[in-house]
This record gives sequence, structure tokens and C-alpha cells, in this order.
Amino acid sequence: MEKGFHEIYEKYSTDLYSFIIKLCGNEQLAKDIMQDTMLRAFTHFDQYNGNCNIKTWLCTIAKNVYFDNLRKSESRNTSLDTAENAAVDSFEQSLTDSDTAIRIHHLLHELDEPYREVLLLRIFAELKFSDIGSVFGKSENWAGVTYYRGKQKLIELMKKEGLL
Repeated sequence: MEKGFHEIYEKYSTDLYSFIIKLCGNEQLAKDIMQDTMLRAFTHFDQYNGNCNIKTWLCTIAKNVYFDNLRKSESRNTSLDTAENAAVDSFEQSLTDSDTAIRIHHLLHELDEPYREVLLLRIFAELKFSDIGSVFGKSENWAGVTYYRGKQKLIELMKKEGLL
């Protein structure tokens, strides 16, 4: 198993790290999340059921590790260093104003599931709709429609906040 997992690491580590750095915006935190992600993947590899590709599975684990860290940080009434430097992809262009990015990040978390999850997987993981659909056990079309509806809901929230 270790040899097979080493091959998985070699094949997906670059893409996974790119996903994590886009998610958190901080190199040191990205390295920590990468280590935690690979540890979780290694210790829970028996739970991988093959319903999605391994890259999708690893990105989902990384996203969960990131949000676990964020929740822990918020519960201590502190923010992660990355929250100040985060830039959220605004569907076509990257936001450079960290205050705006933080506000949009919070708005994103106000969305109901599955909209929030689909937007995160599409924007941060840059997954194809077919991969997102497979994560949820749904079709590629379902993922595209859900993404579109979630994006519209986020745009409405951004307008209410005066961000658009």
C-alpha cells in the first residue's frame, strides 16, 4: 500500500498543492494542510470507494482540512493569517482587495448546500462539472445547473452587501 500511495502522491501532489494554495492563500498553511491531507488520505485510503477520481477525493479532503482549521481558528476568536491575504476568484477575475475577498468568503458560507460545496469545488479546486457531479453521485448537468444557481445566489448576496 505504501508504494501505491507514494505513486499517488507523486502524481497528484503538484495539483493538490496548487488547489490548497488557491484555497488558503498562504504558503506555510498550504504546506500544513498538504501534510494533513496526505496523512488523512493515507490513513483512510480504505474508505476511498472509487466513485470519483483520486484527485477529486484528495481535493475534497484538503478542503475539509482547510475548513476544519478555519473553524478551529474562528472558535478561538482569532482569524487565520490567510484570511487577511485571501483572494477569492470572482468567477472571471481574481479579487485583490483582501477586505472584499474576506467579505465574499463569508457570503459564500451563507449559501445553503449543495450550492456552497459546488462553488468551492468549481472555483477553488477547478474541477470539471463531471467530477463535481461524481462527488455528489449526480450528473454533470446537475453540477452545472447547481453551480449556475449557486453563483446567482452569491451574486445576489454580493449586491446586497454593495460588493457589485
